[in-house]
Amino acid sequence: MTEEVQMAFDEFKGANEKTIEHLDNVLLKIRAGKANPSMLQSVMVDYYGSPTPLAQVANVSTIDARTITVQPWEKAMLDECSRGIINANLGLAPQNNGEMLIISVPALTEERRKDLCKKAKAEGEDAKVGVRNNRKDAMDFIKNLKNDGLSEDEAKSAEDQIQTITNQYVARIDDKVALKEKDIMTI
Repeated sequence: MTEEVQMAFDEFKGANEKTIEHLDNVLLKIRAGKANPSMLQSVMVDYYGSPTPLAQVANVSTIDARTITVQPWEKAMLDECSRGIINANLGLAPQNNGEMLIISVPALTEERRKDLCKKAKAEGEDAKVGVRNNRKDAMDFIKNLKNDGLSEDEAKSAEDQIQTITNQYVARIDDKVALKEKDIMTI
């Protein structure tokens, strides 16, 4: 196998790993009924005029399966943190007790669980599209190598290997989505 073909495989696998990593991050944000500090990962707070992630201005933790606490390092930031959580449109209502924000995570209804499963499936499909786009790029690269002198047998072998790798990544995506769906539907 030539060095260029190996490079194509390495780039292809690297791009697919990034796609899987992105899917993992997106699936983490889809809540499954349990309180999790990562639910507030996307919240931005106005920190003295500049938008800053909530985790950089406060300690975010859970005290039980239904409650998240947000304790800013400066008491003056309580209102800004509360405003940021509300503006993030997460469906959460923070309660200010003067020291910290307490967020009760409501239990999910059956309908909401089904909606979250649909969202998880849609994210899985987006990830599959990403893997297929990566496959197309790798196949195009192999075709260019073939035009530049790569033998037909090596090109066919490389294309078969790319398809095998694609199938493995699609199966991993399906497994991750199925696991998330099971997590969401578990009461």
